[in-house]
Amino acid sequence: MPAKVTLAEKFAGFSEHWAPRIVARYEGHEVRIAKLEGEFDWHSHTHDELFLCVDGELDIEFRDRTETLNPGDLLLIAAGEEHKPNAHKGEVQVLLLDPENAPNTGNEATATKAVEA
Repeated sequence: MPAKVTLAEKFAGFSEHWAPRIVARYEGHEVRIAKLEGEFDWHSHTHDELFLCVDGELDIEFRDRTETLNPGDLLLIAAGEEHKPNAHKGEVQVLLLDPENAPNTGNEATATKAVEA
């Protein structure tokens, strides 16, 4: 039987920003959490990406708009859509859904490898 995951405990276990941690796996996907602060790079992915804001306020910039996520807000970013996460108001905690081993930048050469939480 799968073990319960308590996100608050998992978030308390690390302090690095933009360094995703894997908290669960299912059907070829990884449930990741990350702490974000400041701006990230413009990038896109070959797969859809799901962001769920757990704590803080996160702007996700697109070339034509900005979406602001608050705790409890979820945003699905389509494959190929260029975006730039921006946690400019302080630390943000997010939950992400990605295919197994997918690079967080959309590019293996610039990615931070997700590790087990």
